Amino acid sequence: MSTTSIEQVLNQMRVLSQNNILPETVTTERPEFSKLLTESINQVNSLQQEASQMKTAFETGDSNIDIPEVMVAVQKASLSFQAVTEVRNKLLTAYQEVMNMQV
Repeated sequence: MSTTSIEQVLNQMRVLSQNNILPETVTTERPEFSKLLTESINQVNSLQQEASQMKTAFETGDSNIDIPEVMVAVQKASLSFQAVTEVRNKLLTAYQEVMNMQV
């Protein structure tokens, strides 16, 4: 690539940035935070329901359910709930900090 072609590309990039027009390959679609949070909560809920169903099946004597499977499902549900709780706590702390800012 020659120096003149590099300069041309740089000039085009400057013009695009001045006009706030980005090429389609650069723009990416970002998911909304509320959507991600809702999906995470739904996933935690499904893990908890699955663990509860497995515990109930094991307690009633279902021969297809082993204790290690039940314990893993319960631990997954517990860890995911703890993670979502920590995210909530961080969000609440950030919200409180923003609300206490002097304007």
